[in-house]
Amino acid sequence: MRKINIYCFTIENYKLLDKLPKNIIPFGLGKKIFPEHWLNELKNDNIHEFNKYFGEVTGIYWVWKNLLSNFSNDDFIGFCQFRRLWLNDLFLEKQKKTFRSLNSQLINSNNEIFNKSESVLLQPIIFKEDTVMGQFKKNYGNNILNDCIKFLNTKDRKDFQSYLEGNSLSICNMFITKPNFFNQYCNDMFKWIFECYEYCKNKNLLYGHNVRLPVFLVERFTSFWFHKYTKVNYLSFARLGRFYLSNNINKILNPLKIPFTFRMYPTFHKY
Repeated sequence: MRKINIYCFTIENYKLLDKLPKNIIPFGLGKKIFPEHWLNELKNDNIHEFNKYFGEVTGIYWVWKNLLSNFSNDDFIGFCQFRRLWLNDLFLEKQKKTFRSLNSQLINSNNEIFNKSESVLLQPIIFKEDTVMGQFKKNYGNNILNDCIKFLNTKDRKDFQSYLEGNSLSICNMFITKPNFFNQYCNDMFKWIFECYEYCKNKNLLYGHNVRLPVFLVERFTSFWFHKYTKVNYLSFARLGRFYLSNNINKILNPLKIPFTFRMYPTFHKY
């Protein structure tokens, strides 16, 4: 039977994550204390010391180095975040009137999308008056991304540059893909992110809003890489707020299962 594991990264111990479907697996990042039954990047082969700069990418590294051999060719490996969960369909607008619960709309392993995709990415943001490169420059600074493109292998430099001149971006380093593509992606991406980190460190860029520059760079590369090398389809996501994540509330009930909780989801980005 095909296995579809989605690893849900978190930097806090939210009780809600134990209430998610079994194929969405809680994964603690950083140095805080997490439940023993959760995955934790402090164990086994890891790069946890880079989490401050790499964010969720240190968790991707852990899965690559410690779990990849557990998957067969037909399986899927995916990632999400404690505030962002995959939905089971593609929604072009928020759901204004529905009795359904958010839990009933979370991704499941029977989704037909896995029979017709090599990878699944988040429904992309479309920048109406800007490019992916232009948006990066406005948020993080000039020249940084252009300089870091030079560290890519030659087979990707020109194509990545062309991608950045477009206006479509799948955000957050959230993806679901087959093990062989995951391995190829990690080989390409980790070589690049360490080069980017050294560049940013030597330029004294890793402070304030830009302390996580390496992961923001990778976010653009991830969207590019899967579009270039795999057959991509899209799903939407829900963004969780304080009500859902509150440990006090989750001691009493699972808010994901309450009717009408899908009404304001998914979060739909318009630029």
